[in-house]
Amino acid sequence: MIRKYCRLTPSSQQLLERAIMKLGLSARAYDRILKVSRTIADIEGAEDITESHLSEAVHYRTLDRTYWQ
Repeated sequence: MIRKYCRLTPSSQQLLERAIMKLGLSARAYDRILKVSRTIADIEGAEDITESHLSEAVHYRTLDRTYWQ
C-alpha cells in the first residue's frame, strides 16, 4: 500500500536514498518517512511526493532521532 500511495518523483527517490544512506536509517524509518511525506503532500494538495515534502519529512525524522535517543 505504501508503494501505491506514496509515489515519488525520480529526484525525490534519489534524495530519499541519499538520506537513508547518509543518516544510516532503517527500512522501518524509510517507510515512516514516506508516510510523513505523503501526509505533507496531501496537506498541500499534491498528487506526488516532491523533494520539498521529502526533505521536510527527513528533517522531522532527524529531529526525532536527536531528541528521543
